[in-house]
Amino acid sequence: MAKARTIKNPFITLNPPPLSHLLTSSPLSSFLSSLNKTSKTPANHLFTPHSLSLLCFSFLVSFTFFIISVLPIASHHNATPHHCASDLISPVSALNGAVLSASFFSHGSDDDDVDGSSTTPLNSAMVPLPAHGVAGNVSKEEREFWKQPDAGGFRPCLDFSIGYRRASGRISKEKRRFLIVVASGGLNQQRNQIVDAVVIARILEAALVVPVLQVNLIWQDESEFSDIFDAKHFKRTLKADVRVVSSLPSTHLMSRQTVENKLPHDVSPQWIRTRFFRQLNREGVLVLKGLDSKLSANLPPDLQKLRCKVAFHALRFSEPIREVGNRLARRMWIEGPYIGLHLRLEKDVWVRTGCLTGLGSEYDNVITKVRGSQPEYLTGRLNMSFTQRRLAGLCPLNALEMARFLKGLGAPKSARIFSAGGEPFGGSQALEPLVSEFPNLVTKEMLAKKGELSPFVNKSSALAAIDYIVSLSSDVFIPSHGGNMGRAMQGHRAYVGHRKCIKPNKRAMLPFFEDTTISDVELGKIIRKLHSKSMGQPELRTNRKDRDVIAYPVPECMYQEEISVFICS
Repeated sequence: MAKARTIKNPFITLNPPPLSHLLTSSPLSSFLSSLNKTSKTPANHLFTPHSLSLLCFSFLVSFTFFIISVLPIASHHNATPHHCASDLISPVSALNGAVLSASFFSHGSDDDDVDGSSTTPLNSAMVPLPAHGVAGNVSKEEREFWKQPDAGGFRPCLDFSIGYRRASGRISKEKRRFLIVVASGGLNQQRNQIVDAVVIARILEAALVVPVLQVNLIWQDESEFSDIFDAKHFKRTLKADVRVVSSLPSTHLMSRQTVENKLPHDVSPQWIRTRFFRQLNREGVLVLKGLDSKLSANLPPDLQKLRCKVAFHALRFSEPIREVGNRLARRMWIEGPYIGLHLRLEKDVWVRTGCLTGLGSEYDNVITKVRGSQPEYLTGRLNMSFTQRRLAGLCPLNALEMARFLKGLGAPKSARIFSAGGEPFGGSQALEPLVSEFPNLVTKEMLAKKGELSPFVNKSSALAAIDYIVSLSSDVFIPSHGGNMGRAMQGHRAYVGHRKCIKPNKRAMLPFFEDTTISDVELGKIIRKLHSKSMGQPELRTNRKDRDVIAYPVPECMYQEEISVFICS
């Protein structure tokens, strides 16, 4: 009787040989060959019960290999041959990162020449340490809390079309048109703009000058691209897609440089080409500023894949940041599972969101005064009261609300928590309600040894990058608010195997927080039910309009593999 065995793995790629090779080496072909060699054998001796059983067995085995070979082709009949997870994420790095020096960022030698022969970013994906299993005598709620979601057989797959790859030979050698992009904001806002800068360079068939990072007005961070990112790796990873150069060539230094800083929102590739291609051909240089959220979220599949390639492969952090980030992550990871929290409790967050701090009138008055003197920082919904904003889910969870949320989810009091983010407004007092419930909470400053963070003093983007590395390897990640960090972490964790990422449904949950008649046990049941489908499971970007592929890499950047192999018993 046939038994079905399902093979599911988001990191391991089945790379079958050509069909002709399978047929010439299969047990069936070997058996048929033996018939030719023994053609003088009497027919009544040829088809004995034993030989018929062997023929059946050989046919089933050959059929199995045939199915393995053609199923990916059938499911992607309009795609080119896959160069997916085996090319982009190393199974060894993904599954045995702890053993192999616990490195998050698998990569080749930094001595590799940018113009070398390799065109595939082998093992270049930014991969976290493995998730921990749950063992020992723990409660059902705790076990469910640490349990990873079902990845559904999805694995990374950047299978660019034949047309895209044909054009790459010309675009990647471009030496006449150059695009300069100035990226503003915090680390993850800059990452988004750099991703779109690469895509726009591809659309315009232009070479991209390494992006310029604008001085952060809030944090006064003057870091350059190479201070935060590995520029050499960035160029090497993208060399088959876009030519990336460190600076303009001397032939273009005196060119007229048009600066565009008022792009409309949601622009399409057609709009970009119509608006800038002739101008760029004529002038040779184009400077773009203010790219944040300007390029459409809905691009052709090849450009969506390019976005993923930039975000999850090319934008590797610089070596000094990786060294410190990896070291801190290992200190957290070696002691067992931990939670990564992105607490948005900084002063500027309270100013921008128009929300109350939860720390009392003294602190709220300070925020109100700053907000009044700088109204340009306040984001939309100006006509809403503080209470309306909070119940609409527009405010970050404060420390008390986060503590109640974690308890409701089933997190044990002994859970180890890494708190990412800047200095909370109100200092230790702001964190007190959370620390009293979960005393094993640490920040990068607490986790680091003396002098380890010294090179990054007043470097907010570098410190945010260290937070990113440690958070990526957490067993559970929870943002207290939306924002670029939360979306980046959500998408990155999905891309490396759908690591658990819980998005608080504040609009549905907060009214229950206000109801004093609900017991803690009942509140926990409500919270777990509300978030049962918000645990990091695969979620199609196309389920809702205008979702960002960097936050929802399925289906454009991931491929679902589920193959049933039938074995005779």
